[in-house]
Amino acid sequence: MQTLETFAPFATADHLSDADITAAIELFFMTKKGVPTHLIDVAAHDGIVKLTGITDNLLASERAEEIALAVRGVRGVVNEVIISTPDVPNSELYQAVTQALATDPATTDYNVACRVAEGVVTPTGVVQSWAEQQLVLRVLRGVRGVRRLVTDELIIRWGEMQNSDEEISAQIRELLAWDIRVFSDQIVVRTNDRAVHLSGTVGTAAERAQVVAVAYQAGATRVDALDLFVAYWAISPELRREKFAQRADADIAQAVLDTFRYDPRVLSYQPVVVVHDGVVTLTGQVSSLRAKQSAEHDARHVVGVWNVYNLLKVRTRWFTPDVEVRQAILDALARDPYVSIFDFRVRVTNGRAHLDGLVNSHFEHAQAAEVASGVSGVAEVENNVRVLGSTAFAGPAAAWYPGALRPTARPNSDFALAERIRTLFFWSASLHNQDVEVLVENGRATLTGTVDTWLDREQATFDAYEAGALAVDNDLLVSTASGL
Repeated sequence: MQTLETFAPFATADHLSDADITAAIELFFMTKKGVPTHLIDVAAHDGIVKLTGITDNLLASERAEEIALAVRGVRGVVNEVIISTPDVPNSELYQAVTQALATDPATTDYNVACRVAEGVVTPTGVVQSWAEQQLVLRVLRGVRGVRRLVTDELIIRWGEMQNSDEEISAQIRELLAWDIRVFSDQIVVRTNDRAVHLSGTVGTAAERAQVVAVAYQAGATRVDALDLFVAYWAISPELRREKFAQRADADIAQAVLDTFRYDPRVLSYQPVVVVHDGVVTLTGQVSSLRAKQSAEHDARHVVGVWNVYNLLKVRTRWFTPDVEVRQAILDALARDPYVSIFDFRVRVTNGRAHLDGLVNSHFEHAQAAEVASGVSGVAEVENNVRVLGSTAFAGPAAAWYPGALRPTARPNSDFALAERIRTLFFWSASLHNQDVEVLVENGRATLTGTVDTWLDREQATFDAYEAGALAVDNDLLVSTASGL
């Protein structure tokens, strides 16, 4: 049976109550796996969300904040979630974090060591940029048993040749102008002694967080964003159309190359970038699968890019026997806070990793591939992990009230699934005002219409899976393809 879900929001477009925002975030926590819903409390006041409670790993706390930032009406997030991990002996945790840094293709070359005491990890050493520092911290957060990170001794060496304050401000403005995650042109950037002050207005809390990250990427030692406000009007379709005005292929190619300068996974490889009518082709060699993936993601974040052909070849720096790569993948899966509880079968042939096993959600399915992709020596991942999924949502039916739909009768399973997908779209800061239609047949969701960016398109797929779809056919078109 086919069910075409119609979208009928009951909340007004320009005002969302704190109660609605709180309910929506709790709904997202319930739906988007990786967050212990029953252990985290949500409170909102004037759009500022406070998260409290407990989680057993740093990645879950980070994920909870990211989910909240992406909900409509949220102007900021205060994350006070406490990390309470199972006790891991210091020697075992030290070995795990050291192995994680050594196994990652990028951090293996960094001059970074770690001290460990009762779940508190202190990375020590020198990195060359804020991006490298964040990469180290991301790797360490992904180790089961890490309760807290102390970053005071992970020093950024800016080098003898430093950009002037004017150059830092100019770089920030240029990066923001080409970043598809930032729509607002109402941002003022001032830099004084490498401290950046941001003011103006953006449309979402996630956009505000991205602006701050860009400032650090450009070389800021400190960022003051107290005067950078979030307002609904700043996500208007008119601003989006201006953002995605037609760009010359040569300018797009240069912007893509510029983004690579700020990505430590890609920086040293200098991929060749060719652009034709907004289609980017990447060629050349990189030494890891994660670098290949990062280069594509970087390119897709650039305004004017509506598709990427990733022809980069993975050529590892040295030969690692398949048996060692296989063991490294198994160790990495066992370290990960999300998928360590599952049994995986791993086979590696000439650097190509084949994953098999069973997980409970699409999120865990993607996480397993993400972990394997981050291991040195892996050139490709074939993810055959199966999801024990169902179109039946585990939460109470009342949880689906927050604003998007009010069914007039008890829905069948396809109707209920379409309703859940539409509800997630309705509460998404990036998807709620875009032209997306949902068709469901026997648990299979088909998405049609147009969205502004590939990131929106990807998010729509993930939301559909997390709402319970058994399969998703994403036929959404990216509007930049038509020059909007």
